[in-house]
Parts: sequence; structure tokens; C-alpha cells
Amino acid sequence: MDRKQKLELTWIGKYDEIKVEPRILLEDKSKGYGDPNTENMLIHGDNLLALKALEQDFAGKIKCIYIDPPYNTGNAFEHYDDNLEHSIWLNLMYRRIIILHKLLKEDGVLLINIDETQHAYLKVMIDEIFGRKNFIGDIIWKKRKGGGNDSRFIALDHDYILVYAKNSSKDIHKQNPRSQYIPSSHSNSHKASSSSS
Repeated sequence: MDRKQKLELTWIGKYDEIKVEPRILLEDKSKGYGDPNTENMLIHGDNLLALKALEQDFAGKIKCIYIDPPYNTGNAFEHYDDNLEHSIWLNLMYRRIIILHKLLKEDGVLLINIDETQHAYLKVMIDEIFGRKNFIGDIIWKKRKGGGNDSRFIALDHDYILVYAKNSSKDIHKQNPRSQYIPSSHSNSHKASSSSS
């Protein structure tokens, strides 16, 4: 047996090839506003096609990506289906996260907002694409106050933001990013004084 075994999340359709034709982004100046020299873009359309179009010019150039995908909870939304069969949702996310990984700079980070419904599945999926060592942590976002009366068992009052680095190596991230904001007069080292009699 020459197949290398690995622990992975699998689902129907995971390895099915899909053909995404290359796209070109066209600017609609009538929808623009603000300073046109900022190079910011608001893209309207299918996000897989948009990501594929961005990949051509921006692979390896993006420092930070934040996404807030459908939670797949069955809630009704006007512009997208939030009640997909589980393997369809996983396929939707998998293909997009692969492209997001390609878009990130070597020192880039990905943040994904998600609730408890898909959190565990999404984390295992991203571990496969980014590598477990590049998982930075979960940010817990309290989305409402109080316990709430809409739960049968426990009140869920928070969402998660999964944080991944494309490469968490200390060779890439040499400086603690917080250290640039800490005044030089602040020190974490406290010397204990003792007195002897």
C-alpha cells in the first residue's frame, strides 16, 4: 500500500473538478465613489468567479482577508441560500478558501466569522488547506446581551472568528505586532525586592 494516509474531513464531491472560466473585472464608473486612486474595489457578482478574477492579478499580494460566509443555519436571506445540504456548503467553502490561501501574502492572515453550526467542520477544513500549525486562534465575538429565550438547551450568545496565518513562522513574523504600540516606559519585568533582617 503506497498511499499516504492522513486525517481529513471528507464529503461527497470534495475532489470533483469544477471548471471556473477565467474572468476579467470591469469597472462600472457610475457606481464608484470616493477617491478613485485608493485602488479599493467593491465587486458585485458570484464570489467564486470574483475570487478567480482576483487570483490572476493579486495572488500572493493580499495582507488581510476577512470573510463572513453563510452560516448554513436555514435562515432566509434575500441574496443567497443559507440552507444548503451539508456537502454542498462544504464544497462552496472549500473551493473559495483554496483561492483565498493563494491570494494571501506569505505574512498574510485570514479571518472567518462563523457560528457553532459549522465551526468545527470549517476549522478542520482550513487546517487541511493552511496547515494546523498556522491556526492562530479563535476570537469569540459576543453577538448579543443576555441569555435569550430562543434556545431549547443553552443560550448561544456568541460567534467565532477563526484566525489563520498563511505562514506562522517566526522567520516571517519577526516582531510581536503589539510591541510597536507599547510605550518604552512600560515593562513586563517586575523585580521583586526583598529585605533581610
